[in-house]
Amino acid sequence: MTGNYTGADLFTDALESYGVDYVFGNPGTTELPIIEAIGTSDLEYVLGLHEDIAVGMASGYAQTRRYHAHHDDSITPVGVANLHIAPGLAHGLGNLYAAKITGAPLVVTAGNHSTDFRHEEPILSGELVSMAEQFCKWSDEVLNVAALPTMLRRAVRVAMTPPTGPVFLGLPLDVMLAETDAEPERLGAIPNAGSGDPAQLEHAADLLVEADNPVLVVGDHVARSGAAAVDAAVDLAEATGARVHGEILASEVDFPTDHDQWVSYIPPDEDLARMLLETDTVVFAGCSTNTTLTRHEEALVDSETTCIHLSDDDWQVGKNQPADAAIVGDPGLILQGLLERVQGRISEATVDERLEHVAGVKEMAATKLGSIGTGDAEDDPRVSKAELVDAMERAAGDAYVVDEGITSKYAMLARWDLAPEQYISNKGGGLGYGLPASVGAAIAESQRDDPRDVVGFIGDGSYLYYPHSIYSAARHGVDLTVVISDNRNYRILKDNTLKLMGGAEDDYAFTGIDFEPAVDFVQNAQSHGARAERIETPDEIEGALEEALANDGVDVLDVLVHD
Repeated sequence: MTGNYTGADLFTDALESYGVDYVFGNPGTTELPIIEAIGTSDLEYVLGLHEDIAVGMASGYAQTRRYHAHHDDSITPVGVANLHIAPGLAHGLGNLYAAKITGAPLVVTAGNHSTDFRHEEPILSGELVSMAEQFCKWSDEVLNVAALPTMLRRAVRVAMTPPTGPVFLGLPLDVMLAETDAEPERLGAIPNAGSGDPAQLEHAADLLVEADNPVLVVGDHVARSGAAAVDAAVDLAEATGARVHGEILASEVDFPTDHDQWVSYIPPDEDLARMLLETDTVVFAGCSTNTTLTRHEEALVDSETTCIHLSDDDWQVGKNQPADAAIVGDPGLILQGLLERVQGRISEATVDERLEHVAGVKEMAATKLGSIGTGDAEDDPRVSKAELVDAMERAAGDAYVVDEGITSKYAMLARWDLAPEQYISNKGGGLGYGLPASVGAAIAESQRDDPRDVVGFIGDGSYLYYPHSIYSAARHGVDLTVVISDNRNYRILKDNTLKLMGGAEDDYAFTGIDFEPAVDFVQNAQSHGARAERIETPDEIEGALEEALANDGVDVLDVLVHD
């Protein structure tokens, strides 16, 4: 080692100056200068045993710190992951995709061969920038140490500027070893997305005043904008008498689910979605995933329905339905602007009429959605998904939940009155995000003065992607409880087989879908340093969960559920 100041030293100093505390990674040779620089800095390196685990941990951390930053301007809500050259970046693409869809403010870096060596096509070579580009807001490579301060500052800013999302920077070995006398550049203020076009705000307000029974569909860009945005959605709903739903595949709590005007999350079922979206006027507020999992035969929203779109992401405005009013800006500021423009223009009698309609739809929806997760296995000793969720709410009602329960998700969303800033889930659909994201979220919670319990609610199929995430949690002393909803098969694929092809379960072989023989999750978790237990009957759940929450460290509960 020399005492010279290098690009790697500048990299770590810049991260520290921007308020970054952790780098999540899996090391390789081209990253060794960075790893060494981290070791002599105040940054903590969180080891993942696979690059996609590192990206997932950094993403869950970033999503959670974004909530914290809503209440503390001094927090920099960015996650940083450092990966190993082309195959390592390729390994991380699954959760880089998930970070893109969930809008995690994330800076992903990867080492690369020295710029004067690549023409020989050495081992592990690849085009890093183009590989990451489709999943990032910005993807680039630092080709000279003189450019490093500006490009790193830009990367952090782009990740945190609404609409938030991941960026990628390649860091060649020679650039990281190069000597420099440069210093980190100041980060500067991060702008919001603005308050929207006044003319479109006026037009949208007119449409809401004239509506018969307006529906407000809140998407995750509302929660990403902060608690004030959720409050503004509540105030607008109350002022207009609107019925409120969460978008399909919502991954955050964008409206308090115990509010009288809240009806439900819209499930990814064509008939139910169409029924819930059937009205004369719909406001799509901060939505990005409001469509079914596979093609739908008929339009989810009638062509005659008046549609108001608002988002901080201009791509989402009018994407799948025409926008009769289109407003780009910060969702919270737009919702507040709409509130100011409708107040005093809708009579109390009109609001009451609309609320009567809300109550009728809410009763109908409760009938149709209330059975989600209950199953029909009367003689099966295993717990139903609904019973599992109910027990979790009783034992851990205030916990911060990271969800990748897949077929258990809608039982949770339908039954648990989750509060804003209490819940995140895998929005992108690719498995293997939830467990590492739970680890990252628990690390983020540990930084609060009064940390919440963190519960990772993970399907058995999802858990099997990256069970060695548990090693990272145990190695770094993370306080985390993981609940596995274990039906010992890829249930989502069985359900989708029946939806796509019709018939009954007995008609199909379901090749490659059942886990036979079953994996012993308890032994697996214990081998990675966790305390683990199998739960086979409903009356065991609450006590086991309470004990796990009281325990410092990593606990894994394998709960057998029936379909």
